[in-house]
This record gives sequence, structure tokens and C-alpha cells, in this order.
Amino acid sequence: MPYELYYWDGIQGRGEFVRLALEEAGADYIDITREPGRGTGAMFEIMESESEPQIPFAPPFLREGDLIIPHVANILFYLGPKLGLAPENEGLRHVANGLQLTITDFVAEVHDTHHPIDISLYYEDQKQEAKARSAAFIRQRIPKFLGYFERVLEQNPNGPDHMIGNALTYVDLSIFQVVEGLRYAFPKAMASREAEYPALFALHDAVAKRPNIVRYLASPRRLAFNEDGIFRHYPELDSAG
Repeated sequence: MPYELYYWDGIQGRGEFVRLALEEAGADYIDITREPGRGTGAMFEIMESESEPQIPFAPPFLREGDLIIPHVANILFYLGPKLGLAPENEGLRHVANGLQLTITDFVAEVHDTHHPIDISLYYEDQKQEAKARSAAFIRQRIPKFLGYFERVLEQNPNGPDHMIGNALTYVDLSIFQVVEGLRYAFPKAMASREAEYPALFALHDAVAKRPNIVRYLASPRRLAFNEDGIFRHYPELDSAG
């Protein structure tokens, strides 16, 4: 049976980290809310169920048979070995999970640049606060996280081609998505810092050339970035730092 992925229709969002792994592996999956006649109603049917024993708090979540797995890092920790996208060593799988959780923390901070006060408010209701938050994010948090990921690559005993081990993992795919998203949201800031992280951007470029990823990025399954997702481009929030 195909994997079932549940996430909001119309945005890449956090679900994209899972899609990239499924697409790279050529896995059989269904993006449920994009299916004709299904939509987000199918997702809420599970989330609001009064009988489902494994109700998830929020999307994304993955369903395989009767098993429902929530949270991006948790889903990838589950899928990685099945898809050949995790280290064979069990200990290193936990290291990979730790890296993915760090990416999760970073993505949450990206979201907060345009919604620093209240996620239930529109961006337009918190523009001044978002401008201050974004300035601090560009000045402090982008170099903090990207500098860390660069060091992880440089200190990999197997060389700087992968975040962990000597083969592609879901962490590499997630790094690709982070760089893509940051370039969309903060093009000036990223252009001014690209030379500081050569290994990180080389990894991004290598992932972008993988055959299954090339096909996915050119397909209608890959939604464009937009101002409803996590990575949003508001020119007034971007600067060279």
C-alpha cells in the first residue's frame, strides 16, 4: 500500500521535508489533501476523530496501514531506514535525528520572522514587530544555524559531501529545502552570506542535481513558494545583514 501524507494543500510548508524524502526514494505515496474529492476534510477527519487511537495534534503526519506518525523529524526517523535514506549504524541514526530536530528548530524561527506575536494574526497586523524580528534573525540566527551546519559538514569523518556518513540521507534533503527556502524568503541576506558556507551550498547544489529531485522539482507536485507557507518573501523584511 502507498504511504499516505497528510498536510495542508497549497503550500510546501513542513510537509515538503517529507515529500523530498519520498520523491528521492521513488516511494509510492499519496498526498491526501491534494486528491480530488479528499481535501483537508480527510485530514481533519483523522485529527478530530473521537475513536482513532493515534490522533495527531497537527499536520504533517504519515499513515502506513493502521500506523499514524506525526512530526517531520519523527516521520523521517521512521521512513529513513525504509527508504534507504538513513545511516545503517543505529547510533548514527539518532545523530541524524538530532540534526533533523535542529532543522526543525530553525524552521520554527523562520516562521516567527513573519509571525512574531501571534500565529492567529495576519502578517499585516504585526509588520513592525516582524521587521525587528527579521533583522535580528538575519543578523544573528542565520549565521548561528548555517555556521553550525557548515561545521557539521566540514567535520564529517567521511568528508563534506554529506551531513552524516558517506551517503545521502534525509538530512541532506532537508538542508537543500532550508537553503531553497531561505533564498526565497531572504534573497539579499543569503546572497551576501553565500561565500561563508561553501560546503553547505555545495551540498544544496548536489542534491538539486539528483535525477529524482530534478524530476520532482520540474513536476506539478512541487508547489511554488508563496506567502502562505513558512518561507515567505516580504521585501521589507530582507536585508544584506
